[in-house]
Amino acid sequence: MERQRTTALPAEAELARQMEYIREIRQENDRYFAETGKHKKFYSLAMGCQMNAHDSEKLEGMLDEMGYERTQEETEADFIIYNTCCVRENAELKVYGKLGWLKHYKKQNPNAVVALCGCMMQQDTVLETIRQKYRHVDLVFGTFNLYKLPELMKTREESGCTVFDIWQENQEVVEDLPSIRHFPYKASVNIMFGCNNFCSYCVVPYVRGRERSRTPEDILAEVRKLAADGVKEVMLLGQNVNSYGKNLENPVSFAELLRMVNEVEGIERIRFMTSHPKDMSDELILAMKECDKVCKNLHLPFQSGSTEILKKMNRHYTKEGYLELVRKVREAMPEITLSTDIIVGFPGETEEDFQETLDVIRKARYCTAFTFIYSKRTGTPAAKMENQVPEDVVKDRFDRMLQVLNPIVHEVTEEQVGKVLPVLVEEVSKHDENILTGRTEQNTLVHFSGSKDLIGQIVPVKIIENKTFYVIGERI
Repeated sequence: MERQRTTALPAEAELARQMEYIREIRQENDRYFAETGKHKKFYSLAMGCQMNAHDSEKLEGMLDEMGYERTQEETEADFIIYNTCCVRENAELKVYGKLGWLKHYKKQNPNAVVALCGCMMQQDTVLETIRQKYRHVDLVFGTFNLYKLPELMKTREESGCTVFDIWQENQEVVEDLPSIRHFPYKASVNIMFGCNNFCSYCVVPYVRGRERSRTPEDILAEVRKLAADGVKEVMLLGQNVNSYGKNLENPVSFAELLRMVNEVEGIERIRFMTSHPKDMSDELILAMKECDKVCKNLHLPFQSGSTEILKKMNRHYTKEGYLELVRKVREAMPEITLSTDIIVGFPGETEEDFQETLDVIRKARYCTAFTFIYSKRTGTPAAKMENQVPEDVVKDRFDRMLQVLNPIVHEVTEEQVGKVLPVLVEEVSKHDENILTGRTEQNTLVHFSGSKDLIGQIVPVKIIENKTFYVIGERI
């Protein structure tokens, strides 16, 4: 069964409609429990970015409202959903590998339902592959209509056919969907969707659409509701948060939004990602400095240190401009830590270009970095560029980059040793029930001894040992 939609009902009507489907499915699942004494179970896997993780919280919230129980074991699930990513080839290969396994699982469990959603599903080549090779998949939908999960599940049940429901755009945001937060005291909040940047290596604008900002009123209402529910830290999410508000009827800058969120009572920490260097304004730097709840940690991807490569990437800034931005941020907030994204092996990258990347790493001094070997993405301009860098050359450069980066990360982390820092306690260690883990304002991961009663609190911890990618502390 194929569906192609580009419009939707008004958001409030859509929400009411989907909640009605949720109630119908809940009644069916309650009857199933009454007859069998067992709850139906769901397994959910989010791949890729934090935007996907937050989307999956909403999918899981709807499934919970339908009467499903979550399981961590795919082999126990009656409903399996993968929220896919297509930014890197490995993420796509992982999905296809799991679908191969699910073919055998479905033969043994024919009533199990398999759903695919997310960025991969917005690509025609992927959809054709699923139609041809993975006919055991039951539901396929994309990034614009995840709120329709209840309706699509009901359609699949009634028709007995695979349901494809792929939209190419959607301008209206459906608010107030049920959600399951993975941590009760911290939460992500979408402030915008889509991207207008069209970096030459990236598929995001093609699979998530153009920028659409939520109104500050809706964002603040969500943040206040989270604060009332005990949330202490919010992460404001967008593909490029620095361009927030430009498409609103009454434009609001991201700096202005930060100041509004900073005034919400009960919220103690504010984080955000991702910032694009080309839109990082002096106004935003000042807001970060003056807002006491905004964490002094900034994720600022530079991707390449070569101005020539940055031009080919369509990034709209230079190496010199990026380093000047770093200087201004550090001048305003000396205590701030920086993290970044780096791509090695972009088409046409020379050894000289690579050395420029190492130079930025040395000068910017990151607390952590997400490092990637360039991955050719079908449909992007970079995939058609000449001078693709040989695999062995890229691997050698990647290894050499880590040899420069990791000691700097260690040195930056070492600066925290001996200090007493406030740590938001997140959870008990998976390896030792007497060890707690949490994060400093600078986003450093801390392990220290303590009672699980501290989870969700911000407590003072003295940093006593540096492990490069995390630190050991003791509670004061």
